[in-house]
This record gives sequence, structure tokens and C-alpha cells, in this order.
Amino acid sequence: MIDVVAGLILGPHGKLLACRRPEGKHLGGKWEFPGGKVEAGESAEAALIRELQEELEITVAIDKALGRVVHDYGRGPIQLIPFTCTIEKGEPQAHEHSELRWCLPSQLSALDWAAADLPILREFLAGLP
Repeated sequence: MIDVVAGLILGPHGKLLACRRPEGKHLGGKWEFPGGKVEAGESAEAALIRELQEELEITVAIDKALGRVVHDYGRGPIQLIPFTCTIEKGEPQAHEHSELRWCLPSQLSALDWAAADLPILREFLAGLP
């Protein structure tokens, strides 16, 4: 099983960053929480900080872990390890994604999310006041 981290990046006014995968790539056009694979010997937290720096050119502070999700897109199972986080430095840049969108919680369910991200989205929304 491959461990993959995902960042639920909390922004101003209670918004959350959604990232759209580029067409022509695996899950092209689907929305996701940004992140990537955990490398050998790397903690999940360190992997998330590294991946968000590489993908979005931001430095984040990790707030808390959410429930892990195991999913198989037909290429072998992944374990998605999500964390909520906030930006400490930088403004997100779309290097790996075709679109970045800051969304209010009420707008998130209208997006076409990657299947592994859906349980994470539900957990996040259920924890809101």
C-alpha cells in the first residue's frame, strides 16, 4: 500500500483550497486536496510540508490529522493521510493543477471530487460548527 498525504488548506474567511487535476493525467478534471506520496523514512507531516512546497510554493503549519482513507483506483491501494493546515508563507501557485479555487464549505460539495477525497471532505464538513 502506498501512503499519500493530503492537505486541507484553510484560508481566509473560512474557505478551503480545492485543486483540480489537469486533463490527460490520472483522474484528470477531478478536484482533490493537494499532497503526494510519502517517501521512505519520511513522516507524513514532513511529506505534506514538502509536497505543498513543491506543488504550490507554500509553507504550511499543520493543525491536526483527520481520519485516514484506504482506496484503490485500480492501480493498487493507497492510504490517504489528511491533515488540516494553514499557510505560513507564500500564495498558492498552480504548478501541478489546472485550477485552484478557494471555496466556502457550502460550495465544496458541488465540485467533482476524486473518490478517495470524498470521505475526507465529509469528515471535514461534519466537524464544522
